[in-house]
Amino acid sequence: MITAGTAAEARQVCTHWRSSGETLGFVPTMGALHEGHLSLVRLARGRCDRVAVSIFVNPHQFGPAEDFSEYPRTVGSDTVLLEREGVDLLFLPDASEIYPRGYSTWIDVAEVSEGLCGLHRPGHFRGVATVCCILFSILRPQVAVFGRKDAQQLAVIRRMVSDLRLNMEVVGAPTIREPDGLALSSRNRYLSESERIESAAIHRGLLRAAGLAESAVGVSSSALRDAFLEEMSGHALLRLQYADLVDPATMEPMPVLDRRGLFAVAVFAGKTRLIDNVLLDPGSGTVEVETC
Repeated sequence: MITAGTAAEARQVCTHWRSSGETLGFVPTMGALHEGHLSLVRLARGRCDRVAVSIFVNPHQFGPAEDFSEYPRTVGSDTVLLEREGVDLLFLPDASEIYPRGYSTWIDVAEVSEGLCGLHRPGHFRGVATVCCILFSILRPQVAVFGRKDAQQLAVIRRMVSDLRLNMEVVGAPTIREPDGLALSSRNRYLSESERIESAAIHRGLLRAAGLAESAVGVSSSALRDAFLEEMSGHALLRLQYADLVDPATMEPMPVLDRRGLFAVAVFAGKTRLIDNVLLDPGSGTVEVETC
């Protein structure tokens, strides 16, 4: 595995691969890797000749009161995991490499970024879109893989790639979960033992909302929220931030489930913010539990 710390080094490697006719798949991460990240790597490997992974804890997607300084940084163990997966390039830039002195360009993806997490984390998706566009420009992958764990992020990146004609494919990968249903997340390591136990109720709440959607025609967003909150009741360590039904492509609110919809939630377990969702398709009578 090649490790590059500068944009010039990473660009040179990727340019050589492209000139040799090889396709490049890319997985951007903030490190603290787990099985969910590795599943993205495997998906990219199955679609492309070469796979690049970046590890960069992006300061511009954290709010002033968020956990940038405490965010887990485990580059040593991450590197071992990526080598085992046969990753071809690990891009490890520092902040000055991504945002050099005088940097002043930012990307705002309107509308799709404004609800759900965007409403509660102002500036977050501006930071996500900007850093991803920079990384795409450096590496120029044909395919970029993101987890459906972050459904709104996926929608933002797809809109940006489409609007800016970046000539690449954005692939959404299934979410990997713990046996009790909790979606894998780097932030799960923040949870205390009791918070971890109670957090499993998030998945159960989504399944309860999904069951309501399967049994009722034209179920309302408020009814789905109530069903979810029924499962949350009795869990003193969990606090709801939002539970909303939206269009999965545009993130626009849906008062009623009259077409395919995404029921997305954000819940605090103690001080740790967890996000999850269920994808509902009233026409098929099926649901697909993923995370947002």
